[in-house]
Amino acid sequence: MTNRKTGPDSDRLDRVVAEAHRYRDQREKDYREQALKLYPWVCGRCGREFDRSNLRELTVHHRDHNHDNNPADGSNWELLCLYCHDNEHQKQLEAAMGGTVSSPGESGQGARHNPFADLKSLLKKE
Repeated sequence: MTNRKTGPDSDRLDRVVAEAHRYRDQREKDYREQALKLYPWVCGRCGREFDRSNLRELTVHHRDHNHDNNPADGSNWELLCLYCHDNEHQKQLEAAMGGTVSSPGESGQGARHNPFADLKSLLKKE
């Protein structure tokens, strides 16, 4: 049993959502096909190479994070493997939340907790 609202408003909403999904799918297909023609099938971050058997694992990343900005010359795109693409978006989320995107060896705010800070004194207790 569902509590789904039915009627003209619900039907209209369903049509609008379905149309938005179709538009997004078509737009992604178009710029993906263009990007795959423009660029070599190599991840722009890790350098992993792709062929027809694993091409589904290569994604188009929008450098400015605007999926509506799709210039024909591909200047807003880069091909990234699934892992590097996820990592890129995670960095963006962390930066938006006020976090830093530095590696452990870099300066900047990082983890402040040191689980081994008092290890020497703990070992002396034995």
